[in-house]
Amino acid sequence: MTDVLAVLRTAGRLLWRHWPVLLALYLGAILARYGVIEVAGWVGSYSAVAGSLLLPVAILVRLIALVAMFLVLRDGMRQLRAISPLPTDPRARRREFFDALMVGILPFFAFYAAWGYLREDAVDYSSRVLELVTGRLFDDEVVGDGLSGEITVTPLTIAIVVVAFALRWLLKRYRDRLPRWFGVFAAYLEAVWVYFAAVVISTIIGTISSWVATRQGMVWLGDLRAAIESVFLPLAWVWEASEWLLGEVGGIILLPIAWLTIAGVLYGQAVEPAALSTDELGGDVGRRVRRRYQSLPGRLRARLADIWSDLISRFTPIGNALVLMWRAGPVLIGGFVLLYTLLLWLQGVVAWAIPRAFGPHDSQFWFINDQLIFLIAPVLIEPVRIALVAGGYDGVIGRLRGRRAAAHAAEAEEAEEAEEADAAASAHAETALDAGQGSTTALTNSGQPSTDFTSTANGPDTSSGTR
Repeated sequence: MTDVLAVLRTAGRLLWRHWPVLLALYLGAILARYGVIEVAGWVGSYSAVAGSLLLPVAILVRLIALVAMFLVLRDGMRQLRAISPLPTDPRARRREFFDALMVGILPFFAFYAAWGYLREDAVDYSSRVLELVTGRLFDDEVVGDGLSGEITVTPLTIAIVVVAFALRWLLKRYRDRLPRWFGVFAAYLEAVWVYFAAVVISTIIGTISSWVATRQGMVWLGDLRAAIESVFLPLAWVWEASEWLLGEVGGIILLPIAWLTIAGVLYGQAVEPAALSTDELGGDVGRRVRRRYQSLPGRLRARLADIWSDLISRFTPIGNALVLMWRAGPVLIGGFVLLYTLLLWLQGVVAWAIPRAFGPHDSQFWFINDQLIFLIAPVLIEPVRIALVAGGYDGVIGRLRGRRAAAHAAEAEEAEEAEEADAAASAHAETALDAGQGSTTALTNSGQPSTDFTSTANGPDTSSGTR
């Protein structure tokens, strides 16, 4: 409970100190996204491929604003600053911002696609393209291939992914020899290949899911379920309740964990956890895999490491963030999930109350002002969300620092107890030695030779009976 209250206090302090900047960055991201989609729609009305190449920029500007918001809050995160102070050099700050942006592209795009934001951008882009193309058709103007629809899996889209990834790899390899402004092009290439790869993968998964759903076996299972539920109605209730519960619990738990992972990736340039042990990675299975890998020839392992390092480097920050959350413990993470759930509830209440606060109006009023009115709730909640996520990550760092301090204190206490035990043993040995020397001296002074002490220990004196 103490850790949860610490997260809440940190989030409140960050929000109080930085909410104007957070609000300005969020509004700037919204305006920039709108402008990029308008430009991409205009270009896409002439060429579908050219417009699609501009659409990732709309997502990239939101990521830039998100990185800026998290880095603005860093100076108020006491636990994070204790292990990683803020750089004072402006060049180092810019470098930190660019590094956070590059490592955040992959997880942010994955989060963006998983929660439907990518679909929203695609719908807005397609609507703009359709609007422009339709207007040109009515004016008998020449139009391009903008009516071709959404991006599909074609040799061209796969080629875009391959070319963008290859160019990004070359820029990363030779970045020390290139001008600084090539970093902007590198960020764009990273966004392009991740965006098109996400679209291609989601399209393939959707096609496979549709194919499986139409197979005869799935239809038979659906009919069997319907027949059983018609005979035993409580089973239908249990089934529907389980589906609802799994859907709700998945959204409630995964969404805050995803936000905390993104924060861990962005702040992870300053914090890197120790590697997981073999037991944490799977026990005996992990040890067997590691032994088999070590048995490979050295040259083969070196080539595999070179190929794997570039790919796995994009996922390493995600793994580090998950490791930090795992080691923080379920109490802190569960408390953060509870706080985030309360924030979602508050957002729903605000979104419900704001339109009703304007009172009844005619349809023309809502047609003109509905987007601005419904934007009020996200604008109010988003700074709170970012502050809460930053406070949660700072709580994770504080929890790990506390455990580390406790471990060091325990080690110091054990070392002190060992030193005390050694000192006591030494003192006992010296006392025993002094006592032995005193007994020997007393016996010698009484006229009995020292050999009698030894012989007494081995048995009685043989001359005692002659006296």
